[in-house]
Amino acid sequence: MDHNKLLKAISVTEIRPGRIEPITSIAYHTSSVTEGSLFVCIKGYKTDGHLYLGQAVKKGAAAAVVEAFVDGIDIPQYRVNDSRRALAALADLFYGHPSKKLDVTGVTATNGKTTTTYMINSIFEEHGLNTGLIGTVVVKIGTRVQPALLTTPESLDLHRFFDQMVKEQVSHIVMEVSSSGLELKRVGSVDFNTVIVNNISREHIDLHGSYERYFAAKASLAREARENQWAVFNLDCPQTAPLAKETKARVFTYGLKNQDADCQVRDLDLSTGRASFTVELKRKYSFEVLASQPDSFSIELSVLGLHSVYNAMAAVLTALLQGIPAETITKALHDFRGVERRFELIFEDNYKVIDDHFANSGNIHVTLETLQMMEYKKLHLVYAIRGSRGVTVNRENAEALAYWVPRLGLNRIIATTSCGHVGEKDTVTTEERQVFEQVMDQAGISTEIYEQLPGAVARGLSETESGDVLLLAGCQGMDYGASICLEQISRSRPDLPKSEVFAALKNRVAGVGDPDTGFRILGSE
Repeated sequence: MDHNKLLKAISVTEIRPGRIEPITSIAYHTSSVTEGSLFVCIKGYKTDGHLYLGQAVKKGAAAAVVEAFVDGIDIPQYRVNDSRRALAALADLFYGHPSKKLDVTGVTATNGKTTTTYMINSIFEEHGLNTGLIGTVVVKIGTRVQPALLTTPESLDLHRFFDQMVKEQVSHIVMEVSSSGLELKRVGSVDFNTVIVNNISREHIDLHGSYERYFAAKASLAREARENQWAVFNLDCPQTAPLAKETKARVFTYGLKNQDADCQVRDLDLSTGRASFTVELKRKYSFEVLASQPDSFSIELSVLGLHSVYNAMAAVLTALLQGIPAETITKALHDFRGVERRFELIFEDNYKVIDDHFANSGNIHVTLETLQMMEYKKLHLVYAIRGSRGVTVNRENAEALAYWVPRLGLNRIIATTSCGHVGEKDTVTTEERQVFEQVMDQAGISTEIYEQLPGAVARGLSETESGDVLLLAGCQGMDYGASICLEQISRSRPDLPKSEVFAALKNRVAGVGDPDTGFRILGSE
């Protein structure tokens, strides 16, 4: 890439000249800089790339994109108003506009992004498509899978993944679009075909600075969609529904309660925890692509939860817009076995053990509402306090718990700070523990707080009897809860084959070890 082509891709406000060398690659981190790299100085939540431009030059950077000139640098510096937006545009150009060669679906939500993307991917695969998947758990490129580092990768990495997918003859991509990914322009220059806004509730307040900024980031996926794109909305969510009137895209809506939705859920049955329902299409001929679809069809999910119904509906509408037959959608969703830690049934014998990431108050409300609709004798709850997410998130989570405790007949909550099973970025602070205890005390709810995760899980398991449900709940802190719990079940039930007990953990990414040699604990390697 020569410098003239570079300048055409971005809006440069001023140039500080230097020696001109050909551009051979793009980098935003000094670890990726090689001879001839264009180094783009981006600002994150914790650091500023401008501080490392000198190091980049020493490693061979040939030019830099900056928001403010850095003194003592002898390579050309191109100043822009927004280096993150520039990075996305440059990456898109460098890799030959790969997203334009793909059918890209972007999913944003406070809760359910991961499960929704997996459901859509499952339907696409059932239809025989070669697919890509980008999200919290993995990056999938055709048949190749690798662990994900960020829910939404930095724009340079994202466009590189798209380029790899084009080369692997992938046709359809579904990806999670996080609030930070939107605010930090990580999806800049991505040519989406379909965007989905499933729900928006309070989350990442401390990260974004306010709920208003968080909401604006989420809403931007719809507000910036173009006329030739589709936008899918959940009309039951009071925050999401108004966005259907704030987008230029063609709109397709769903809902369980809202009668104005284009696609509605009827005859919902959640008595076993696994939903069965009827999908009913309204005004179907307003979209030509739906003309061959039936007016209604039945869905039976194998995954648990009311939230799974909403996730499934987002997947259904996306598939319908692709012209995928209803029978293919029905089969794929019935065969779908879920995503780790998303109201996942990890053990079912004489009692059930459910594992849920309980990331925020919205997640907590819908999870516990599902449990209220299920049939069981008694509920037991082991909760991992969420570490290093701030007092606001932990207060709202505790208040959501306090709301449901009397409604679910709970006598107390077993909680843990998960010491030894989380890294520094997820460690529970003194203030976070205190606000949890404060809310519980004010609500008159008894708590047992364990420093160590195994002790909390063992306590909950010891009280679980035939016909009961044990809920392991908590984001990051409970990642290892399932392996600890199933290890204890296996030891107490020698009549059950280990392969049967640990079946739910077979394909897990986080918190998993070998049941025959012991479970890996964070920091033990």
